Amino acid sequence: MRFAEPEGFLRWLPIRESATLTRDVLEQHFNDLKGTLKKLLDERLMSLLQEVDTIEQESIKPLDECQKLIEHGVSTADDLLREGESAICGDVEQHNEKLCSFTKKALHIQLDSLPEVPSLVDVPCLSAQLDDCLLTILRNEIFRHGTVASHPPVQLEEFVEKPGGILVRWCKVDDDFVPQDYRLQYRKSTANHFEDVYVGSETEFMVLHIDPNVDYQFRVCARGDGRQEWSPWSVPQIGRTTLVPHEWTAGLEGYSLSSRRNIALRNDSQSCGVLYSKAPTYFCGQTLTFRIETVGQPDRRDSLGVCVEQQNGYDSLQRDKAVCISTNGAVFVNGKEMTNQLPAVTSGSTVTFDMEVVQLGPPSTEGGNFKLRVTISSNNREVVFDWVLDQCCVSLYFGCSFSYPGWKVLVF
Repeated sequence: MRFAEPEGFLRWLPIRESATLTRDVLEQHFNDLKGTLKKLLDERLMSLLQEVDTIEQESIKPLDECQKLIEHGVSTADDLLREGESAICGDVEQHNEKLCSFTKKALHIQLDSLPEVPSLVDVPCLSAQLDDCLLTILRNEIFRHGTVASHPPVQLEEFVEKPGGILVRWCKVDDDFVPQDYRLQYRKSTANHFEDVYVGSETEFMVLHIDPNVDYQFRVCARGDGRQEWSPWSVPQIGRTTLVPHEWTAGLEGYSLSSRRNIALRNDSQSCGVLYSKAPTYFCGQTLTFRIETVGQPDRRDSLGVCVEQQNGYDSLQRDKAVCISTNGAVFVNGKEMTNQLPAVTSGSTVTFDMEVVQLGPPSTEGGNFKLRVTISSNNREVVFDWVLDQCCVSLYFGCSFSYPGWKVLVF
């Protein structure tokens, strides 16, 4: 579905919403920037102050030791001087005894020696070296930081409903912009935050795990060739699907299913049979897609396809009232192999079925002679043929069968 042209009186809504969002983004970004910048400056200041402390402690330590030695020597000399004065002033007997003691101490004390004092050129003199040009650089960078764009270079173009998903397409609207990558985000309309769902060079993407009849918001932006920053976001658009998701039938021995039952894994069980869809949810006019997630050992009886009805007891869709492709690329219609063949299925391969009804004979409520024009595509090749049925079938079952374990297939 393509977007309808908005009514004139509602065209101001995206402007108001985008302006409010842009203000919030700018304020949050610059507040974060100020906080980060302050943190970095505080960390740098702390580092420089610690460097000052280290140099001060390492430089002053030998000077402190030298001062302590000098003070100790002066104190010792002062004590010896007072002892000499006492020896001179005493009586003769004490005079000789004190003088002898004074002489012995004087001979063992080196009063004429001092510790080596560092020369003046070896004594550190600290100072802070600050380059004022940093402010100029920061000022210039800050004034160039950030822009406000009024027209994003890419916009959402189309939503295509899929069972349990939405195919989103976008396009470039700026002829001068050369995109390198695109970034698609979505959210439920009731959610607060967008989340990434695709980043790459394609201009469309199948968004899966979409709840039917629920509104989702989508937006896209792009990154220019050789650039690191992303462009402004496109105008958000609402998309939804009314188609219920495809599901495999649970409980069949031989296959393990994902929680959403859209992925089937052939397990190690020896049981072999066809895994059908839970209901005939494939309608003519839609595209049914099988994506091979992992591969096992191939077998010519393997099959991926659609059928009019579930028929138990078969080990493959290579039977009546069914069309399918084998893992070797062979195409079967009502159990008969066609001459045309597609490439063999490999990991990552996508196999699609497209059908349109071509009525033969007069229509009736009891059915009639109907022909379905079938297109099966795989690995950029396709085969087209007519499938004649004896009853009107606008909805069909899908199914798969694998003889060996390891095959995992996603359906949507």
